[in-house]
Amino acid sequence: MITEQQKKWMREAIKLSSRNIDNGGGPFGAVIVKNGEIIATGANRVTADNDPTAHAEVNAIRAAAKYLGTFDLSGCEIYTSCEPCPMCLSAIYWARIDCIYYANTQYDARAINFDDSFIYTQLSLSPEQRSIPARRILGEEAIAAFDKWRDKEDKIEY
Repeated sequence: MITEQQKKWMREAIKLSSRNIDNGGGPFGAVIVKNGEIIATGANRVTADNDPTAHAEVNAIRAAAKYLGTFDLSGCEIYTSCEPCPMCLSAIYWARIDCIYYANTQYDARAINFDDSFIYTQLSLSPEQRSIPARRILGEEAIAAFDKWRDKEDKIEY
């Protein structure tokens, strides 16, 4: 069951998405909530900042992590005006956010030319089959850093 408070937080994400259009950004907004309080917000600033990673969810995650002083956002929920794209969904998982609430769907986004289906298809292919070629080189040299990390006793796991 969705509560009135959850609807309020989603409406805030929706307001951010609409306001952002007037401020030179894309139609996406996100709010991160912890312990019943909004701790961070984000809007899509891809074209405004010339940053392809500046999606609303990523910007909100960055702000929340800075505010909390941790990369682990367990105990948080994200309210986003649109179903997260593959990059944002990955960032949400890496941040360990507990729950995602979204308004518009990926199909609604596709209808206004924000189509992520190509990326979903690419992810299902082997690296060699993707439209951007990916070729492994110097793996035998690079593994030394992974070995060093594996053996580090005072590392912070993430």
